[in-house]
Formats: sequence, structure tokens, C-alpha cells
Amino acid sequence: MPMPVMRMDTTTTRITITDVTIMAMIITVMIITTIMPRMTTVTTTTTTSIAITPTITTATSMLMTTNEPVSAGDLAEREAAALYRLMTWLSPAFPVGGFSYSSGLEWAVEAGDITDAASLADWLDAMLRDGSGFCDATFVVHAHRATDMGEGDTLSDIAELAAAFVPSRERQLETTSQGRAFIDIARAAWDADGLDAMVAACRTPLVYPVAVGVVAAVHGVPLAPTLHAFLHALVSNWISAASRLIPLGQTDSQRVLVRLEAAVAATANRALNATLDDLGGATFRADLASLRHETQYTRLFRS
Repeated sequence: MPMPVMRMDTTTTRITITDVTIMAMIITVMIITTIMPRMTTVTTTTTTSIAITPTITTATSMLMTTNEPVSAGDLAEREAAALYRLMTWLSPAFPVGGFSYSSGLEWAVEAGDITDAASLADWLDAMLRDGSGFCDATFVVHAHRATDMGEGDTLSDIAELAAAFVPSRERQLETTSQGRAFIDIARAAWDADGLDAMVAACRTPLVYPVAVGVVAAVHGVPLAPTLHAFLHALVSNWISAASRLIPLGQTDSQRVLVRLEAAVAATANRALNATLDDLGGATFRADLASLRHETQYTRLFRS
């Protein structure tokens, strides 16, 4: 019996290949259709995230400065520049000689008024709220505003009043020498347009708080952070002097700084709303301490 002959229909074979090709194309289209929306979603999400980030970063413009070159970039960079300057100017490493002065604390320690962290915190709290701390903060505020407005005559009156408010010869030396050093260093390393003109408008040498207000204003550093940084530096210098006099350990020094946080904030807020007529103090014992330090027999500090 003859074997059947197997035939392959070429037409059927071509149709099968074509069908496979079409199916492959359909599958490819389905895959692309499925994947592309996901890729688009990821891209959109990433783009949205990038677009939102600058808004979040620049939501708080407390440290905005306007004295930056055009190439400085966005607002965040200008805020960083202002913060950088404040941390530099009011750092213990800024060479104004603050470590040489105790603002009368040396006599208070010798007299037994300050003996430990608790008595130191009470003494400095009074100086901040009702003494030289509040007065100096108010002079920072008004010097900054007068400079910002370009009012040289007003600034000169403020500088003269600030110099007259210093209660003793040693405190006068302390604040004028630091003010002069602050201006000189600012001119040499941190000069800005308008600084020389504002300094020249004053009839008397600038005391330290006035000098800080002037330099911050000509650099476009906002008033509020300038004031808080100034008071923090003032308190830190007082505590540093006391830590060497009592003596006081590093941890206790930080505890005193923590206790004074509320007093610093309250003094800054009060000074921001104070007029020159509101100036005054009631810390007579602290003023006497700065006077009696002039004749103190053994001394580590110049005031």
C-alpha cells in the first residue's frame, strides 16, 4: 500500500507567519500602552516634587538679605548669606575683644552676689530685662532702622544717646572699643555701600550695639534676626566671663543659657516695639558693680 505523501501548503505557512507577526506587534503595543502611563506618572510626580521644593525652602524669609549680587541665585541662598554673616559677626571668634570684658560681673563675684549657676542666671536675667541688655537691644533696633532709611542725622542722635547711657568709665571703654573694632573689621573684610557715609554722619564714636545695627542694615540683614543674634552673643559673653570667675562648669554654663532663652526672646520683642523714650534701667547693683570694678584690687577683666 503506497505511503501517503505529506504536503505543506505554502499559502498556509505564509498566513501563519503573518499571524505570528501581527500578534507580536499587538503584544508590543499593549506593553507600551501599559508601561508608558506609569512612566509618565513617575515623571510627573518627580517634576511636581522638584517644583514644590523651592516653595517649601523659601517659605520663611526671616533671614532674607537684599545686598546680594544678581548671580547669588534664589531666596534661599540670600537667606543663607545673611545667616552666615550674623554667625560670623557675633561669634566669639570675631575679633572685637569681647572676652576681655565682664560688664561688672567680676566685682559681683568677688562681692558674693554671684556664687553659682542659679545666682548667675538671676543676675543676668535682670540685666537683660531691666538693665543694659534692654537698652543695648533698643539701640540696635533704632540704629538699624535709621541706617536702613538713610537718616544720618537721626543715627547721629541715636549714637550720642547710646554713648551717654553707659554708666561707668570702664563700660564706656568696653562698648566704644568693641564698636570701633566692629566697624573697622567690617570695613576691611565685609565692606558695603553706604557704610562709610553712615559712620561719617555720626558726631560721636559708635558704641557696640549701634555699630552692629549699622553694619547689619547696610548689608540688608533683617532687623529681627540681627537683634536675637546680638542678644544671644551678649548673654553668651557674660556667661563665658562668669564661667572663669565663679568658676562654672561647661554643663552649668549651658544650663544658664537655657534658662535665659525666654528672657532673650522677651527682651528682643520688647525692644522691637520700644521708642527712645522707653529707654531706662533699674539694675542699680549691676551699675555699681561696673563702677566699683574700676578700683578692684585683683582683676582678670577690663570691666
